[in-house]
Amino acid sequence: MLPRCRTAGEPFVMPTFAVQVSDVEGFMDELQAFQRVFHDCFARSEARGHCLDDMVGPYSPLARKSMEPMALAVEGGRSRSLQRFLSETVWDEEQRRWNSHQLVADELGEPDGVLRFDASGFVKKGKDSAGVARQYGGTLGKVEHWQGGVFAGYASRQGSALVDHQLFLPDV
Repeated sequence: MLPRCRTAGEPFVMPTFAVQVSDVEGFMDELQAFQRVFHDCFARSEARGHCLDDMVGPYSPLARKSMEPMALAVEGGRSRSLQRFLSETVWDEEQRRWNSHQLVADELGEPDGVLRFDASGFVKKGKDSAGVARQYGGTLGKVEHWQGGVFAGYASRQGSALVDHQLFLPDV
């Protein structure tokens, strides 16, 4: 289900980007199959449907891809219910993580695959984002308002994927 990002027979050569209409035939079927992997993360069927609607929206032909136009483009869609899904739906994060890891293992797993870890920071001028504080940023070499996180990725000859992340929350 994950896209192949390497050329067959040449594991380190990236294919050229020349998308044809035939390349995206069946895309919705693939997207629905991918989303079904995560059904057990949601307690209610409505949330499962909204999850798919949220995934489909960015790939739609809409001129504006904000919440309201995407929600209204779905048959029977209402922007309030999709907003509620994104802000209030409780889902099983441990199950989501396990499902994601299993998907990566099934699609990309190899005996000599590796885990990669990266601590990254992002300069943030305001204080409205979670984890933003005046703190030392290693890549900046100075104290500044920034947000930091740690990211874990898996890589093999089959490709790579982000497998986990954690936002750093400084003491304030």
